[in-house]
Amino acid sequence: MYANESKASTRPRLTVPALRQMKAEGRRIASVTAYDAGFARSVDAAGLDLVLVGDSLGMVCQGHDSTLPVTVDDVAYHVACVARGLRSALLVADLPFQADATPARALEASTRFLQAGAAMVKLEGAGPKLEVIRFLAEREIPVCAHLGLTPQSVLRLGGYKVQGREQAAAERLLADARAVAEAGADVLVLECVPSALAARITAAIAIPTIGIGAGPGCDGQILVLHDLLGMNSGHRRPRFVKDFLAGGGSIEGALRAYAAAVRDGSFPAPEHGYD
Repeated sequence: MYANESKASTRPRLTVPALRQMKAEGRRIASVTAYDAGFARSVDAAGLDLVLVGDSLGMVCQGHDSTLPVTVDDVAYHVACVARGLRSALLVADLPFQADATPARALEASTRFLQAGAAMVKLEGAGPKLEVIRFLAEREIPVCAHLGLTPQSVLRLGGYKVQGREQAAAERLLADARAVAEAGADVLVLECVPSALAARITAAIAIPTIGIGAGPGCDGQILVLHDLLGMNSGHRRPRFVKDFLAGGGSIEGALRAYAAAVRDGSFPAPEHGYD
C-alpha cells in the first residue's frame, strides 16, 4: 500500500558481469545499504546500481555499538525484505561475524542469503579468507571482498581507524587486493583507505572497487543509507559522510542526488577522503 507502482524501475536487473563492464567503460557504480522493502523501492526508483544488506544493520537498526552481534538469521531476514522491494539493483548480503570462519560455514550462510534473494555475498579480510573466497567462487557464489577498515575487526584494530597510511601497510593492502581478486572475488570494497592508495589499488586489479572513505579514485562508492539521509545513528559521523537529504527534498530525491554525484565525480570531494 506504500509502493508507488508508477515509479517502479523499468531497468533490466544489474548482473555481476555488468559490474566489471562498468569498470571497463569508466561508469561509476552508485551503491547504498538498505534494510527493508520500503527503502529498497526508493533505492530502485532512484536508479542505484548496487544495494548492500550490511551488518551495519546492527548499529543503525538494532542500536548496537558494533556489527559483532549481528547473526546470519538477522541478515537473512533483512535480505528477504529488501529483495521484495528491488527490481533492478544488484543485491549483496554481508556475511556477519564468524559466519565465514570456515568455508563450510560460509557456504551454508551464503546459500541462505542467495535463496532469500541476494546475488552476491560480502566478506571481510584476506589471509585465511582467501580459501573461503576461492571455495565460494568455485561453487558459483559471487563474492564481494572488503579490505581496509574491516568493522568486524574493531576489537583487534582498537577502534575505527584509517588503514594503509604507512608504506608497509599500504603494500600489504595492495597485495591483499590482488590476492582476493585472484582468489575469485568479483568486487572489492575499500573502507577508510588513503585516497591515493585506493586509486592505486583500483588501477592494479581487474575487478571493480567500491569506496567508502577511500576517495574519488575507486570505480564506485557506497554509503550507509541512514548516513546519506542525515539520520542520527547514535554514533560519531565519519568525515566521508554527506547529508544528501538536506538538498534533495525527499528520500528519493536524496538518493537520486547521491547517485548523480557519484556518477559525475563530485562525490566524494577531497574533504571526504584521507591522506
